[in-house]
Amino acid sequence: MNGVLGAGVLHQEAAANRFTLARHEPAADLAAFVDFCWVIRWDLTGQPPHEQSILPHPNVNLAFEDSGAAVYGVDTKIFTRRLTGTGKALGVRFRPGGFRPFFGAPVSTLNDRVVPASDIFGPAAGPALQQVMAAALDDAMIDCASALLRRAAPGPDPVADQVAHIVATITADPALCRVGELAAAFGIPERRLQRLFADYVGVSPKWVMRRARLHEVALRADAGDVVDWAGLATDLGYADQAHLTRDFTATLGVPPSRYAARR
Repeated sequence: MNGVLGAGVLHQEAAANRFTLARHEPAADLAAFVDFCWVIRWDLTGQPPHEQSILPHPNVNLAFEDSGAAVYGVDTKIFTRRLTGTGKALGVRFRPGGFRPFFGAPVSTLNDRVVPASDIFGPAAGPALQQVMAAALDDAMIDCASALLRRAAPGPDPVADQVAHIVATITADPALCRVGELAAAFGIPERRLQRLFADYVGVSPKWVMRRARLHEVALRADAGDVVDWAGLATDLGYADQAHLTRDFTATLGVPPSRYAARR
């Protein structure tokens, strides 16, 4: 199921009235590393600030905005951004594992951290930020960011490709909830799979599985339709509705039925 703004953007109906979010395919030569580029624009002139909550994915992002250019590691909790006045931002969402070749260290060390882009991409990050923010069109913004990535682009990394494929398998099937089954499917010992995810993704396979299920629950709740929570729990591999409710509440702070009612 696809939300209007994509999985992870919470309270989508309200969000769609506050900003626009466009996704763009990456340049062909960067597709091995980049999932997509996103551009957010807002105009809240004469309106109160908007607090937007995001249920993050297992992806590292490079973001360009007025306050600077920074690398955002995987957020293990809800991420909230405050929008005021008018503005725009460009983001580069790396494929799961796709930032590891640029970073050269375990991606888990970036979890819940925001690091200046210059710390990783060097002094070229400053001019790139200026060019991105000066560009009027999405494509021009993306071209400036892509040029920065090309300067630092590493060689092919088969492990990064493998990890991205494993994560894609999880997100394509939110009902997949056993790490042992995943490890067996890919012929990788479970402990090695755990280490691989810590190194390349930043979070564990179990975390990715749980987050995929929560994304699906939030999308269903945001759709505005009557939801059979017990049936959804079964579809997503939960033991029962109570387990789904506890999982959702522990992360989002409210039960799914109450979240849906706030729509």
